[in-house]
Amino acid sequence: MATVTAPVTPHATAAKPFRFGPVIVIIGTVVLLIFAFIELAPFVLTIANSFKCQATVQNAVGAIIPVPPTTSCLDANGVRIPYQQMVNGVTFSPTTFGYNLVLNENLPRWLFNTAFLSVAVTILHIVFDSMAGYALARLRFPGSRIMFVMILGTLMIPGVVLLIPRFILLKQLGLINTYQGYIITLGADAFGIFLMKQFFENVPREIEEAAQVDGASRFTTFFRIVLPMATPALTALTIFSFQGQWNNFMDALIILGGKAELYNLPLGLSVLRGAGDTIQFERVLPGSVITTIPMAIIFFVFQRYFVEGVNYSGLAGT
Repeated sequence: MATVTAPVTPHATAAKPFRFGPVIVIIGTVVLLIFAFIELAPFVLTIANSFKCQATVQNAVGAIIPVPPTTSCLDANGVRIPYQQMVNGVTFSPTTFGYNLVLNENLPRWLFNTAFLSVAVTILHIVFDSMAGYALARLRFPGSRIMFVMILGTLMIPGVVLLIPRFILLKQLGLINTYQGYIITLGADAFGIFLMKQFFENVPREIEEAAQVDGASRFTTFFRIVLPMATPALTALTIFSFQGQWNNFMDALIILGGKAELYNLPLGLSVLRGAGDTIQFERVLPGSVITTIPMAIIFFVFQRYFVEGVNYSGLAGT
């Protein structure tokens, strides 16, 4: 018996809808690359120009590749001219003269001052801001709310308004041009107190009550139980305190501006810049690169903590 097979009719292939996903990814990548170039271009030009002599920076500022390491420079017409700058009796090429110049000045001392002051102030911020924040969050004493409002009020006052009164007060106390004047003045700040207070208010009170039942004092509860739980807030406080002090110019100018050996790096860069309208690029650009390198290394090593600290503090996107 013959078997009849029904003819197979091909099904019409349905047209696949166009997907915008890959297009959006490509557009987003291009936009991010453009913004990354805008952000990195000034830093790349700073590094490139730090290896040039004064004349080449002024006449070929946009050249990424510096002048070859010879003993000549480029004038306004691109013609090489002799370059006989010397440091301590030794002639250096244009590509290395700037770095040898700043390293033979006070920049190593300014680097030490910046690191020392930043670490000292950051440690005091961690201690005093956390203690003040805990006191305002947990202790109830007369005037606590008024004190907290006054601390918040200082955040609304521009920092430049306080410079002259701060200088007069430190002058009367004999703390101008001293390490202790800088460290004591900046040993605590309103932002850190506010940050720590907000964190401690979210810590369950039951933990502290259990510690007090076991016989722990208020200080023991704070230092051995509550403070270790505040690692995210302490990380954010450490990041912002250290970064702020590393780049602090105005306070250093008022407190340390009368003694060159106490300068920090931002204040020292203003000296390397030179006086008048002519900027000494072969001094200030190498100094800027050397100033940036330590913070860049710290950022790349602790990048994860930087991101967590910014997200925790609520300052992302500001």
